[in-house]
Amino acid sequence: MKTFQYFSTNISYRIEGEGAPVLLIHGFGEDSTIWNNQVEYLKHKYLVIVPDLPGSGKSSMLEGLSQAVTLGDYAVCLQHLLLHEKITECFVFGHSMGGYITLAFIELYPNLVKGFGLIHSTAYADSEEKKQQRQKGIEVMEQYGAGAFLKTTTPNLFGAAFKQQHPEKVQELVDAGQHFSTKACQQYYTAMMNRPDRQLALKNSKVPVLLVAGTEDVAAPLNDVLEQSKLPSVSYIHVLDGVGHLGMIEAPQKINHYIDSFVSQLAGINA
Repeated sequence: MKTFQYFSTNISYRIEGEGAPVLLIHGFGEDSTIWNNQVEYLKHKYLVIVPDLPGSGKSSMLEGLSQAVTLGDYAVCLQHLLLHEKITECFVFGHSMGGYITLAFIELYPNLVKGFGLIHSTAYADSEEKKQQRQKGIEVMEQYGAGAFLKTTTPNLFGAAFKQQHPEKVQELVDAGQHFSTKACQQYYTAMMNRPDRQLALKNSKVPVLLVAGTEDVAAPLNDVLEQSKLPSVSYIHVLDGVGHLGMIEAPQKINHYIDSFVSQLAGINA
């Protein structure tokens, strides 16, 4: 792992391989290791950059801002990381909350992006019901801690068959969640709760968009993703049957193939 300092925040990240730069952004309750299967596959053809978002993994929290942290603030951190590595254009893929950050990144830095993907994610803002659920989650974390919260919520993100057949994989992610700072997870929830609708970022995209959905995804429902796939002028959508919210773990070979095919086509190289 390498480190990069963004003001008072230490950002930890992996960078492996060479070729067209591919930035992978993890979601809530995860760190860069969620992409391990994809890194091992993609690093043989591309330069893969995988950060721990501020507050996750080995990265310190974003602090000292005059206002509440937004998803755009995380996007700014990532842009500084790319500058630090002298990367002037890349492909960006975000999982769940990482997809929300990807859309914020696209709005802020469209000229840096050659193509992007939302992996089990959505451009919609939180509904009022979802905002209430997040507020309740923030209160539960305050009372019991982020580890206890993630222990309860993480298993629900997997598809039913995978959860039954691979309990060790579910437990592995639950165990990883026990290391999360409660304050960091509350910061993420607040930022997600306050994020705007970003359908226009899809509709106005000048570059192709990759969307991946799972038929059993309760966090980014299939119908939402199907509707949003109609917004960009060029989009590619893949539906994973029997998969929940974590295709990188539940169907890693398919996710690897989808990303590889997307990037290789746009970069003009053989998949």
